[in-house]
Amino acid sequence: MKSLREDYYNPFFSHIYVEKSVWNHARTQKILAKFPSAKIIEIDHYKDVFCRSRQSHPLQHHTQKLILSARQGALLYEGAPVCQSFGNPYFYYASCAMNCIFDCEYCYLKGMYPSANIVIFVNLEDLFAEVERALADHPLYLCVSYDTDLLALEPIAGYVQEWCDFAARQNNLKIEIRTKCANQSFVRNITPIPEVIYAFTLSPQAVIDAFERHTPALEDRLSCAAELIRAGYPVRLCFDPMIYIPDWKQHYATMLEQVDHRIDLGKIVDVSVGSFRISQDYLKNMRKQDPESAVIWFPFQREDGYCHYPDNLMEQMERFLVERLEEKISKEKIFRWRTERKKQQS
Repeated sequence: MKSLREDYYNPFFSHIYVEKSVWNHARTQKILAKFPSAKIIEIDHYKDVFCRSRQSHPLQHHTQKLILSARQGALLYEGAPVCQSFGNPYFYYASCAMNCIFDCEYCYLKGMYPSANIVIFVNLEDLFAEVERALADHPLYLCVSYDTDLLALEPIAGYVQEWCDFAARQNNLKIEIRTKCANQSFVRNITPIPEVIYAFTLSPQAVIDAFERHTPALEDRLSCAAELIRAGYPVRLCFDPMIYIPDWKQHYATMLEQVDHRIDLGKIVDVSVGSFRISQDYLKNMRKQDPESAVIWFPFQREDGYCHYPDNLMEQMERFLVERLEEKISKEKIFRWRTERKKQQS
């Protein structure tokens, strides 16, 4: 299925808002140079635009604006309970950009942020300094692509390259870059290093067609992941979140056949498995925005401030995928969110 965007790897922004404090920053000028026809507007703070009232994700996403800002306050955050640490005791995430050029109907960002506009924080050097301070105390497993698809933004920001360069100079730092991107062009420009894991979120094509607007097809994601593996990049496959749809077993079985056909599973780092779950507050906001969405109006079960599929369905879906993966790869390489969560609570 072709994306509704003509080229989702080179999005066009008609307006770019720039905080006064970062106007002369080198990254600001580098990004602005890529959009010579955009209208540039100076602002005091990114929230003056990003947090305007009456902004709607379903409408706003098709006319996204770009905002360039400086990140203030906390720069590193402890990993959320709904996320996987893959056995790493010091699990953190960082936000160097907010929102995504893709438009997945179930994405928690729709419930987290008041608009669909994209914010890029240009003071990446401050985040690097914060990471170095944390590394002085303990190792770090750091996810840098939770609040955006950083790899999809690479033609604009170039942050994946910067994170790779930074990680290559550090000890005891492991970085995960989660993505649905399928752009292979960066393979020729970024040197693979073992400290940076590229984690591809995979869904059946039926889920992509129904709920993952503007994203690459499953076959394209697999092609990109396979190319990275051949080039020596550490690759993780993320069957997370699993989304319930009619005939879900058949759709996920077909997906696994495609994965097995395209990917050398013996060379991947590991896989993650987890069914859809989300903050209760985020889900409430998303339902206000989209009262007809089948995926977010499912009768979820609530637990400790989060919503997920009822226990029986969640177990059935995740166990179905895990058992079939165990036929292809060792159990030690399969990380299931529910199992990891129970270990954290015990």
